Parts: sequence; structure tokens; C-alpha cells
Amino acid sequence: MHIRDLLRQQQPCFSFEFFPPRTREGAEQLYKTMVDLVLLRPSYVSVTYGAGGSTRELTHGLMIRIREHTGLTVVSHMTCVGATKADIGEILREYQEHGIDDIMALRGDPPKGETSFRQPEGGFAHAADLVAFVRGSFPAMGIGVAGFPEGHPETPNRLIEMDHLKAKVDAGADYICTQLFFDNRDFYDFCERCEIAGITVPIIAGIMPVASLKGMQRMAELALGARFPARLIKSLVRAKDDEYVERVGIHWATEQVRDLIDHGVKGVHFYTLNRSKATLTIYETLGLKYMSLPVS
Repeated sequence: MHIRDLLRQQQPCFSFEFFPPRTREGAEQLYKTMVDLVLLRPSYVSVTYGAGGSTRELTHGLMIRIREHTGLTVVSHMTCVGATKADIGEILREYQEHGIDDIMALRGDPPKGETSFRQPEGGFAHAADLVAFVRGSFPAMGIGVAGFPEGHPETPNRLIEMDHLKAKVDAGADYICTQLFFDNRDFYDFCERCEIAGITVPIIAGIMPVASLKGMQRMAELALGARFPARLIKSLVRAKDDEYVERVGIHWATEQVRDLIDHGVKGVHFYTLNRSKATLTIYETLGLKYMSLPVS
């Protein structure tokens, strides 16, 4: 079932995202973790590429294996980095042969050591171009695109940012999945901006619990950034060690998800950091496993 069809259901969708494995051994371990989380009945799962598409082949192989061995709906990340139209076409044909009918279309980050994105020869310059190619050449594919509740780091003008997002939707995107955020007011403001811009596709909220102070610092230093509300920082400062930091992070994310559900969110996408504890705890606290079951 396409993600766009899942998003039409009465209940919100819940999905998991995993970082790409760097080795085949890591891919095996990640696969086992995913199998454990199958019991939570996620609407779909996805695995990202490494920076610059560095784990592309491992990601593709893992996606096919998940689909064939678990029956889960899988969404493959597809970027413009280092890939020609022919490369992307070949990958999409292979996906369709294995029953994978959804992708997340992204421009992608520059490879390690480079500070800016460069259009590959024979490839695409923007995510909207990739969306248009997939929609035109593979019309049966479901397509998701990224949204930025706190603003895109490369587009400080938020009016232009929304123009870029609308271009992706107009090119054929079915839904938007946001980057992580820690203040739901940013998400609701983003949704209102989309409405003003004439963007009417469903919007999935991206959630990632803080797991450690080091991880929090890393999130703040990433190119995508992260805005931490003062109330969250106060709670984290009071924590004795990373065990308590993790508890605070899970509690904060749980309350985010509870509020999003109460406000009728179409879906919640968990950035899992390749761990299951936070997701399992949130599911148990809010009863999300039972919300994920089909309505009879």
C-alpha cells in the first residue's frame, strides 16, 4: 500500500527511520533490530543514505530484504548526489521488481569534505527535478519530500523556502515528512505556512528523542540545526547523567507525540538513531501499537 493511501486512513501513521549501516555486518545487525520492531506494527520503515550517498548499495540491499522478509511497507531515500538519471532509473526499476513502490526524494547533502552541493553530470540540481523525473517516468511510484519546520538552513528567506517546497509538491510529491523539531509550535506554524502557500498534501511530523548530552550537542552542530526550547534545556541540565538525560528526552518526545495526535496529525515519523528503547517506551506509554491496528 502506498504511503499516500495509508495517510488517508482515519488513524495516524507511525513510521521508523534508521541511519544507514556502514558495513555488511552493521546492515545485518540493523536488520535484526528492525525485525524486533515489526511487533509494533509500523505503517512503514525507511533507511537513509550516508552522506553523499556513501552507503547507497547497502541501503538498497537492506530495503529489498526488509520488504521480502517482513512484508513491511518500505520507503527508500533517493538523492541527487552522485547519481545520473540512468542510475536512478535503474534503481527504481529494481525496486519495483521487488515490490517497493515508495521513495523519499531528496536533493541530498554534499559528500564529506565538500561544503556545497554540485549537480552531477547527467543528474539533477534540485529535489523538485528528481520528483518530476520519478513522477513522469515511474508514475506508479509514491513520492515523499522533506519539510523544515524550523526553516531550511540554506534558505533563510522563509517565503522563498515555501516556494521551493511548493515546487516539489507541484512536481508530483504525495506527502511531506518534516525534519526533527522539539517545539510543536514550530510544526503547527509550518503547517499554516503550507496552507497559505497552497500546499495541501499530508504532512508527517518528524520526532527524535534526545538520548545524551553529547547527542544533543551534535544535533545543534549539524547543518540542519535544532532549536531546543528553554524548558527542555532546563530539564536536561538537571539530569545527573546520560541515563537521566535519556529519560528526559523520551518523556519530552512522548508529550510531543501525545500533543500531535490530539491535534489530528496525519503521521509521526520516529528518527530512531538505530535504537529501539525510546520508540518502544513511547509506544507503550501512548498505546500507539493499538492505534496502528487496522480499524474494523
